[in-house]
Amino acid sequence: MRRAPTSQPAETRAPVFGLITPEDWYRVPLLPADRREASVHALVKRQFAGVDDQPVLRRKAEEHLLGTAEAAVGQGGVVMYLSFLEAGGIPLSASLLISRLYEKFDGLDVVAALAGSGEVTLETLPAVGRVARVLRRERAKQSRKLGSEFEDTVVEYFVPVPDRDEVLMLTFSTPLEPIADAMVELFDAVAGTLRWQQRDEERAGEERR
Repeated sequence: MRRAPTSQPAETRAPVFGLITPEDWYRVPLLPADRREASVHALVKRQFAGVDDQPVLRRKAEEHLLGTAEAAVGQGGVVMYLSFLEAGGIPLSASLLISRLYEKFDGLDVVAALAGSGEVTLETLPAVGRVARVLRRERAKQSRKLGSEFEDTVVEYFVPVPDRDEVLMLTFSTPLEPIADAMVELFDAVAGTLRWQQRDEERAGEERR
């Protein structure tokens, strides 16, 4: 599902969601723009802490992240997570983009039609009920550019928003093909923590992260 979202309906405010991610996943709020830019700047500052002799690399890293975040907004993205987990000193690269799509959820058939060659199933998440799940593998543009022979593994969840013609879309991705099955298990575990919550709960959750 790659269509650009329509503008947000004005009648009622959409329910907010809660999600539990690993501690080493960095959360980047995508809206408003000033909050997005501040979050990316803080991330780059953290990653380059103690490195004072790489100003060009640091600037390019920040520009790349800002470009990625802005592109995500164009797809309806509201929050992005970047993984900085490591195992045995090896980075476990992964990302999660959460988007709001102003479309009516018509079940598996519609998602299947939009999923291309992906494997599409209906699943049940503990706190939100029936969702559509898509698993696909693809060689992303960035992977081809870097000359990687590996395919990215992508897991997408399409979650109906209660009482609205709206879908919450969770897009997990990792370039680590050799351990893709383990990463998919992690993605499914994170998706399983999704729940709808009150605004005061959301603020408390943000404070804990």
